Amino acid sequence: MTNLIPPHGGYRNLKSYQMATLIYDQMVQAARSGRQNIAEGCQASGTSKKTELKLIGVARASLEELLLDYEDFLRQNTLRLWRKDEPQAQEIRELAYKTNRTNKTYRSYLAKPENFANCLICLIHQANFLLDRQLKALEKSFLEEGGFTERLYQKRTAYRTDRANGSNRTYN
Repeated sequence: MTNLIPPHGGYRNLKSYQMATLIYDQMVQAARSGRQNIAEGCQASGTSKKTELKLIGVARASLEELLLDYEDFLRQNTLRLWRKDEPQAQEIRELAYKTNRTNKTYRSYLAKPENFANCLICLIHQANFLLDRQLKALEKSFLEEGGFTERLYQKRTAYRTDRANGSNRTYN
């Protein structure tokens, strides 16, 4: 007697599956890199504006990479990329003004592949816009206030000058 359902599966050995896994892993890494570099850059900001600028820039680049991945997904699956003035895109952009947003906030857009990818594209554009503003503010701050090394030098120079003049001023 033969089996009605023949042996199946084995997809893990398929080159196409392995390639798709690499692509998926790269998308996950791009998303993770964006988030983690923002955190790392902000944490480093106290002692290195240069590092902060660099890591925020890396976060921006990672999200740009992810944006291209989602656009490619839409194109390769002959799905439509929404224009930013379309009602669905505007609805998603408006959700940015809600407080306490979570994945549930966007749940209605995540059921179909076209909506899912376009929703993420909208969110990436919003994150990139905010990162661009953050980078501009960091650049301005650096030009106006200098970096940590510069401030250390100024404090050390003032300390030496005060000591040479007999001052006992304390430094914080």
